[in-house]
Amino acid sequence: MIVRFGYVAMSTVVKNASPSKTMTYKSFGQLADREAALRRLEHVAAENLHNTLRLLKHNRAYHIQVYRFSSKLIPLATHGELRDWNPFAALRDDFRAVGDYVKKEKMRVSFHPDHFTVLSTPRPEVLESSIRDLMHHVSMLDAMGLDARAKNNIHVGGAYGDKKSAAERFVQNVSALPDKLKMRLTFENDDKTFNAPETLELCEQLGIPMVLDIHHQWVNNEGDDPAELWPRILKTWQSPFAQADSEPGNPLPPKIHASSPKSEHDARSHADHVEAGPLLEFLRRIAPVTERLDVMLEAKLKDGALFDLMEKLALYSGEGVHIINEASVEIKP
Repeated sequence: MIVRFGYVAMSTVVKNASPSKTMTYKSFGQLADREAALRRLEHVAAENLHNTLRLLKHNRAYHIQVYRFSSKLIPLATHGELRDWNPFAALRDDFRAVGDYVKKEKMRVSFHPDHFTVLSTPRPEVLESSIRDLMHHVSMLDAMGLDARAKNNIHVGGAYGDKKSAAERFVQNVSALPDKLKMRLTFENDDKTFNAPETLELCEQLGIPMVLDIHHQWVNNEGDDPAELWPRILKTWQSPFAQADSEPGNPLPPKIHASSPKSEHDARSHADHVEAGPLLEFLRRIAPVTERLDVMLEAKLKDGALFDLMEKLALYSGEGVHIINEASVEIKP
């Protein structure tokens, strides 16, 4: 099994390269000239996209082919008071430069809209804002010229005191989405509410691929074994929505999230680094049925944690682990 590792948005290695610089609406409102304020937002967004391109070039130098974009590339993009603002015309060349580099280097990229994007909500206004946020993320991927292999990953959402009804609402709301949104979606189990088997059932019902978060599964489970769930999870990556725009003979690999607990007393928070042992145990168990896998590391030290993990995995060379490059390994059953 070939495993590629990636990281989330920010680098702790490349300095002064934040792709998430922002501007509060309060600061925006304090500028007397609204058009000038909008140009300021576009300037900040252009800087975020420039830094994103810098990070992609950094990734290329270290053979990192899996990367999650910051959702904050355009400050205030979905703010209710700025619905008449279309920033994409001013940022066309900046978005295209990012997308062209991704395609040239054959990278796998994604977004993870924040926890306010909730499709299980009973509140119509929250559903409306959630769909608007998903549309915004799709618009950014479209502006980059990226096809449906670039996904938006979200959690199922809250239970609101009745998990069964919340799940039914989630299915109804997702089913009503246009295919343009659905072909970009993946669903992830969370650390408090919808666990891995529950998320998997919804993915199977909707034909949407599942991103297994093994850290979340460790802290939110009913005794289920993630490796035993894996064959079913793997099948969700064979659905038409999962493989939209994939090349014949080159399917999009399944993806998981990996991180380690911050401490014994704070098991849900992410640690700075990723422990190699528990992750390697899981990878070895699924290797016999998995050809390729992409792993998004959600450690606090970002790419620094990725490099640290690769050093740890190198210690297992000769024990079924073969280091391919700075960000990829082969796990032999």
